[in-house]
Amino acid sequence: MMVPPTPEPRASGALNILAALLESRTGQQIAANRAWRIETTLKPLMRDRGIASLDELVSKILDGRNPDLGDKVVDALLNQESFFYRDAVVFDMIAVAVDGLDALALGRRARIWSAGCANGQEPLSLAMAFAEREEAGGPPCPEIVATDVSEAALARGRAGRYSQFEIQRGLPIRRMMRWFEQDGEEWVARGDLVRRIQFKRHNLVGDPPPLGRFDVVLCRNVLLYLSQAHRAIVFERLAQVIRPGGLLVLGAGETVIGQTRAFTPSGRFKGFYEAIGPGSAGGSIGLERRINHPHPSGASRLPPSPIGSGTGEGEYVSTIS
Repeated sequence: MMVPPTPEPRASGALNILAALLESRTGQQIAANRAWRIETTLKPLMRDRGIASLDELVSKILDGRNPDLGDKVVDALLNQESFFYRDAVVFDMIAVAVDGLDALALGRRARIWSAGCANGQEPLSLAMAFAEREEAGGPPCPEIVATDVSEAALARGRAGRYSQFEIQRGLPIRRMMRWFEQDGEEWVARGDLVRRIQFKRHNLVGDPPPLGRFDVVLCRNVLLYLSQAHRAIVFERLAQVIRPGGLLVLGAGETVIGQTRAFTPSGRFKGFYEAIGPGSAGGSIGLERRINHPHPSGASRLPPSPIGSGTGEGEYVSTIS
């Protein structure tokens, strides 16, 4: 069995600073038992920049002469694990839910927010599913807003360019041939498919929600990486933008139970959640005034706490996997 390497004592301060940088910009935490993965994950970036150690990396971030370096470090530490039609039954249930929305009877398009969309596979899966339903005589394709804290991830989503491994992971052959074109060893989504999605940078913890209200919000496999206090803030913000009767979709290992009073399990769609109503966030109200906000755009407000301490629970693992 491989034993994780023990960081040298001299690097422990650098590890704490890098973990604090990630939390300050995204709200995501790195558990103490995963801190050793930081150096492994950052080695390619350090090699490209000619940086010999974590201490040197931290010095270059803090001296202010490399303004993009902090963003590159955060992008490298984020887990952008995703694939097409992840938990395929979820997409079928969303389609059924959208079909039943009063919005269609009122003549407006439904709106869907894919929060924490990573490299774009989730919103592209939604766009494919609804485009095919529209072509078959179904309702108009919903407006799809896809957000992520990582500009690098959003750039991949906008380009719609994926490797052979990524395109085959979860995507049926029929849809691959229908919606993608091969370009060398990569596959590129058709322009008319990508144009159905609005990709925007957004920090779930540090930024106000996107404008307008949504009928369905997907926030899957994101909240489990946040501290309890930050999860409560995100739940409150999500509740503010979901229309009455709208739905929240979380990852298979996530729940609202014991986390917030802003949502309750849906009686119509198993595994989905509904907002209880304005001003009902209960225990999450006031948390924004009681914790230190992550800074949405820079490293000037690094949390002083070391890895694995602060408001998070020990059972939540790092985004580095």
